[in-house]
Amino acid sequence: MLDSILNWFQHVLGKGPAPDAQSWSEALLGSLNFWNLLEGTHLIGLMLFAGTIVVVDLRLLGLIFRKSRVSVISDRVLPLTVFGFGFSVLSGLGLLFAKPLFYYHDVWFRAKMVFLALALINILVFHGRVQATQGGWDADELPPRAARTSAGLSLLLWLLVITCGRFIPYNWYECGKPQPDFINWVEECRTSELGGMNLAGQHL
Repeated sequence: MLDSILNWFQHVLGKGPAPDAQSWSEALLGSLNFWNLLEGTHLIGLMLFAGTIVVVDLRLLGLIFRKSRVSVISDRVLPLTVFGFGFSVLSGLGLLFAKPLFYYHDVWFRAKMVFLALALINILVFHGRVQATQGGWDADELPPRAARTSAGLSLLLWLLVITCGRFIPYNWYECGKPQPDFINWVEECRTSELGGMNLAGQHL
């Protein structure tokens, strides 16, 4: 079902009646400059977002700006964090629209989405529970264990999100190529346009 929807987005949506007409997705992917601009701005937005997150997390770990209140550091960088996140999401949706089937069947993209979901859950837990007691440790050089744990998880998960994202352009595990059964299963290669193939070269 989802494959059919993504196939429609990639090959049908916006396509004119001419034999050589392209869908909006195909036109975006084949554009001379806009695709590269979109990909570049996504990385810039991600660097802005991740960079500000790192500053706050390192302060929560008691590694930098130990004499400054956590709230002061957080309030200073929060607008940049929100802007960077919003910019990354919008540009990321544009990239996804250009190659929805490729991303859907890519193991690195799927892993990135899992780590992204976990990172967002960690943010919700921090703001919903840990930060509720911030008044008592805001000025401490070394915040309590719960805050440090949340900051450590944040650094790890965002590192994994970025790492998986950087691996996406590489076609090591592309459907249609010989690869382990587990990768074929994770990527749902059987339902992809390229199909699945095991290490013995047999089509699935």
